[in-house]
Amino acid sequence: MTELNAIVVGPDEDEITPALEAEGASVTRLNGVVTRPVLEEAGIVEADLYVLTDIGQATTIPIVCDLTDDVRTVVYARRTVPEFVKGQLDIAIDPKLMDASLVAEELTD
Repeated sequence: MTELNAIVVGPDEDEITPALEAEGASVTRLNGVVTRPVLEEAGIVEADLYVLTDIGQATTIPIVCDLTDDVRTVVYARRTVPEFVKGQLDIAIDPKLMDASLVAEELTD
């Protein structure tokens, strides 16, 4: 199996990054304001998985979907996902309902 490439955007209080790495994924972390050029430089076009932990950066989801059709988009956050991105998400998970290790296991299968 090829290595899964993931980009995680936002704070990681619920430790999705180490959970993905424990499942063998290569993870690029981005913090601060994430723009299209930042996503391109981080390798979004080659990424398999885009995990957003900061709902304040929800506008990145349409950007990601515009750049590539081959990435799975995931929100792993406690706050509700804005309506305008719900149709472009593959899945939204509340960390209070499912811990990072279980989420990472499912995402890397």
